[in-house]
Amino acid sequence: MSVVVSSTVEFRPRRIRVVAWASAVFLVVSFTVIGLLLGDTPTGVIFRTSDQVAMIVLGVLLAGGVLLLTRPRVRADAEGIEVRNVITAHRFAWSEVLHVSFPDGASWARLELPEDEYVSVMAVQAVDRERAVTAVRALRELHRAAIG
Repeated sequence: MSVVVSSTVEFRPRRIRVVAWASAVFLVVSFTVIGLLLGDTPTGVIFRTSDQVAMIVLGVLLAGGVLLLTRPRVRADAEGIEVRNVITAHRFAWSEVLHVSFPDGASWARLELPEDEYVSVMAVQAVDRERAVTAVRALRELHRAAIG
């Protein structure tokens, strides 16, 4: 089956984004409720306003950490491919890439590079099933067209 490839393709994971956003909202709401409910307790522990604010801020920080999982993206065109994972981003010319692969049992695709090196493409995840297949086919088609 041939995949029609436009001049630029972009893929982002779908399921992890839904889960991450739901988790982030849950964390903020939970820590806000807990922070607001903190107060004098029968045990004698006294929580001050600064403690309540700290709980809410902690929830926001944890939610921000979870939302980093929504960052992965792969963007490719005729010249090369840009892979943005959770923290890092790399751009490769197609001539630097040996293969676009998705090893059996792997969680995400990867770019095979010279000297047995590889870069994970976290934007193409196995849990996205058919979207992952479409993404790998499109990336392979661009790779094939670029290297001749």
